Amino acid sequence: MGVLGAIVIGFIAGIIAKLVTPGDPKPRGFILTTVLGIVGAVLATFLGQAVGLYRSGETAGFIGAIVGAVIILLIWRQMAYPR
Repeated sequence: MGVLGAIVIGFIAGIIAKLVTPGDPKPRGFILTTVLGIVGAVLATFLGQAVGLYRSGETAGFIGAIVGAVIILLIWRQMAYPR
C-alpha cells in the first residue's frame, strides 16, 4: 500500500472515528480528518507492536486504525478544549 492508499484508509478511519465518538467539538475539514485517521493508524501500529499483537514490519488493520483514530480524537479534544 502506497502513500495514496494510506491517505484513503486514514480518511475513512477518521470519518468513522468521528461518527462513533460521542460529543462535540469534532475536528472539521478533509485534511484534519485525514490526519486524524493516519496518526491513529500509526498509533495503533506502534501500540500493537509494543504489546505483541503485531510483528515488526506489520501494520495495524482497518479496525486498529479506527481504534487509534478514536484515541487520537479523544486526546485532541482534551488538548484543544480543556475543561
